[in-house]
Amino acid sequence: MQLLWPTTPAEPVSDADLERLYGYPEDLTRPWVQVNFVSSADGAAAVDELSEGLSHPADKRVFLLGRWLSDVILVGAGTVRAEGYRGARINAERAARRLSRGLSEVPPIAVVTRSGDLDPAGPLFTDTKVPPIVLTTERAPTGRRAALERAGADVLVAGTDDVDLRYALELLGKRGLYRVDCEGGPKLFGDLIAADLVDQLCLTVAPLLAGGGARRISEGGPTPEPRRMDLASVLFEDGFTMLRYRRREGG
Repeated sequence: MQLLWPTTPAEPVSDADLERLYGYPEDLTRPWVQVNFVSSADGAAAVDELSEGLSHPADKRVFLLGRWLSDVILVGAGTVRAEGYRGARINAERAARRLSRGLSEVPPIAVVTRSGDLDPAGPLFTDTKVPPIVLTTERAPTGRRAALERAGADVLVAGTDDVDLRYALELLGKRGLYRVDCEGGPKLFGDLIAADLVDQLCLTVAPLLAGGGARRISEGGPTPEPRRMDLASVLFEDGFTMLRYRRREGG
């Protein structure tokens, strides 16, 4: 057993340190999925149905870093609607650093939606620098898919009745989008776990008790076999603990 905190002396963490810790593997040949979540100490994924009530500037620093280092931001349609998603915002300095890494200036948002139920007049489509990607199904009404395409979306059919996440990631990979930063929600996270597609989990634990009735960070059916993850790093600020778990190779 090891004491990770408190320790003396405490060392501040620079942006370069964070980029080293949270950087994606080099020379990827397949999509590599990192999932970002915040939860209360008693396991709640949100307060008043929003994750904002659990967040902290330190958590947001890690959250934004996930975006800055990614090729694409993956999110479920329910989270897009609940959180009022718009296109990613990258300042000029970060955009230049992304370009120096061989990334696009701004990562697109890729939305997983079985039904295609997204508002083409919403900020995801109207307040963005790059067109969103919509990962949907043959079941989604043709007219709805066409409306999203007219709004500028790159609509990809990745399943018949439900989105096949493995195939959806393959479609992203064919576009060179290997560094996948998933921002939830719980249903999408649960489906990624069930399909054994999670390579890294970045979990912030807030020093709050939310009480019963709140959603967990993952939802859905049982996973055939639990996936063992290795603890890769621990950061701490103002009572908030930022944990990073990485897939155990061969585990």
